[in-house]
Amino acid sequence: MSPRWAHSPSGDEMELNTRGRYAVMAMADLAKYGNGASVPLSAIAQRQRISLDYLEQLFLKLRRAGLVDSVRGRHGGYKLGRAPGEIFVAEIMSAVEEGTRMTRCFGEQAAGCLGESRCLTHDLWSALGDRIESFLAGVSLTDVLDGIPAEAVGRSPRLAPVAVSNVEGPTQ
Repeated sequence: MSPRWAHSPSGDEMELNTRGRYAVMAMADLAKYGNGASVPLSAIAQRQRISLDYLEQLFLKLRRAGLVDSVRGRHGGYKLGRAPGEIFVAEIMSAVEEGTRMTRCFGEQAAGCLGESRCLTHDLWSALGDRIESFLAGVSLTDVLDGIPAEAVGRSPRLAPVAVSNVEGPTQ
């Protein structure tokens, strides 16, 4: 998988490209409204407010990856290639060439984040990207539709939960 993240317009944070987000949204829509039957892309485009032309490009890639099947004819459109519980978010993102890289470096063989060397936080962002990838590899379309419980996100055993107090500030 060749991960790709885009810099935000401000240049100081990274965000997932729309390609991955829209592909997951469209696949979740297909899982929810398809019920094993085909769904026209125009219906997905309307419900999710995504350009039909853009969806056509995404679904071409999703079809090549075997995640959807195209159906021709009067009731044509697309249907899931497998059951929603067997299609994982990481697969969808990989199919549309979207990944979870958090560093400016491109792999271990790259010259580095800062010319010939790695940035000081390279290992931190690399580990975060690995965690995101691992998380998305375990989240199916069924999970997306059912809602992902907070416990599924996981917490580091070294980080204590933050206590929130309802105590008001000092009175005058």
